[in-house]
Amino acid sequence: MTPADRQAVATPAAPAAIGPYSQAIVSSGLVFLSGQIAIDAATGALVPGGVAAETRQVLKNLGAVLDAAGSSFARVLKTTVYLCDLADFATMNAIYAEHFPEPAPARATVEVTALPRGARVEIELIAAAP
Repeated sequence: MTPADRQAVATPAAPAAIGPYSQAIVSSGLVFLSGQIAIDAATGALVPGGVAAETRQVLKNLGAVLDAAGSSFARVLKTTVYLCDLADFATMNAIYAEHFPEPAPARATVEVTALPRGARVEIELIAAAP
């Protein structure tokens, strides 16, 4: 694979990468989105309000990156959800379900010890490219 086989996606509508990674990479007909936490792109701050508010912001961020890649939630194939507390699963799941049309993408949900910046939820995904 050459660098020409990989196209980076970036949008100011989602938080900028805080390390050596891209918001997304398009390659071989797929869009690979880096995990998003609930950072408000306008303020750079983690949104307050617990896992419900965080999940909404995470999905807003992912939607902005999908849009910048020319894709959408309807084209998502696989997601991975990271939660600091699986007790938040039902809350996250209800908000998540509002964004993904049937058939829903494949998904894994795992509990983790910690996430960057004290976030309670992070989601990464793979979608079909346009």
